[in-house]
Amino acid sequence: MSAVNADPENLRELLCAFQLHLLRTLIAAREAAQPDQLAAISEETAADTIYAIDRICEAAVQDWLAAHWPAEQPVELVMEGLEDAEAPVFPAQARARPPAWKLIVDPIDGTRGIMYDKRSAWILAGLAPWKGAENRLRDITVAAMTELPTTRAWRADQLSAVRGGGLKAEAIDLHAEGRKKRVVLRPSAAAEVRHAFGTVSRFFPAGSTLLAEFEEALWERLYGCPESPSPLVFNDQYISTGGQFYEILSGRDRFIADLRPLAFQRLGIENNLACHPYDLAAALLLDEAGCVLEAPDGGPLDCPLDTTTPVSWVAYANPRLADGIRPVLKILVADKLGEAYP
Repeated sequence: MSAVNADPENLRELLCAFQLHLLRTLIAAREAAQPDQLAAISEETAADTIYAIDRICEAAVQDWLAAHWPAEQPVELVMEGLEDAEAPVFPAQARARPPAWKLIVDPIDGTRGIMYDKRSAWILAGLAPWKGAENRLRDITVAAMTELPTTRAWRADQLSAVRGGGLKAEAIDLHAEGRKKRVVLRPSAAAEVRHAFGTVSRFFPAGSTLLAEFEEALWERLYGCPESPSPLVFNDQYISTGGQFYEILSGRDRFIADLRPLAFQRLGIENNLACHPYDLAAALLLDEAGCVLEAPDGGPLDCPLDTTTPVSWVAYANPRLADGIRPVLKILVADKLGEAYP
């Protein structure tokens, strides 16, 4: 059976079951360990710092794929924590022939928040028909993301989609053996960001001054300076791309831009943490919900499916909002971040 004639709905359900296993694994590990144990540094890679909590989920990923991934649909794994050259194929008995699929996974997107029990992290996964080294983000046809909630939560949300099939969202009851209930998520239909959340990401010290100046200039050019001391736009530095996607999908945020790679390039900063393709594994979900996710120049967002490429992106809750902000954003990117787009 080839990737072409596989049932995409079955694959969506498979990704959801896979992520439910990772959710249960994390909860069990968290109950058995102290926060400082989970926050211990395990390894420094070219992509990111790997903490002990990451290693727990990375092992669970490979164990589950080895035991449950269908042999007639062999899959190559690209994952944070694995070097690009490794990319194992599952199940093992299928390694003698080319894979049917490429699976890109971030087992914990938002490690820094969840390991201190501050805010939900997310499991991200995207599945694309296998093209070897030629695979790109636009090839992903099935995607899912599952919440890794804090210890205070009774519920974890799970979102998934097949390209062209619309967004599916469910709430998993953590106290009822994984029972699920349908959830309706509605991105904002507003045409502006006044008195709402819109954010330019600057999670860490590197580049934060430049990015803050960029954000201030963006809102000033769009909406002017407020006459009252009350701010017109609020920002939310959620250290998780998946978490940021969820805020857009749920209607809580209207605009988010992660321009860290452009800022680092302008400042001559090398090897600092930025968004990578695995952080964007669930990008398909925004497309299926009618949101807009694109490159800073307004073109299609695309990148190789690897673990090291830095990626800048912009998300809008709806096309009308994008049409209103995009022209000003492009001018400011060229002016302040040194990228002259046509």
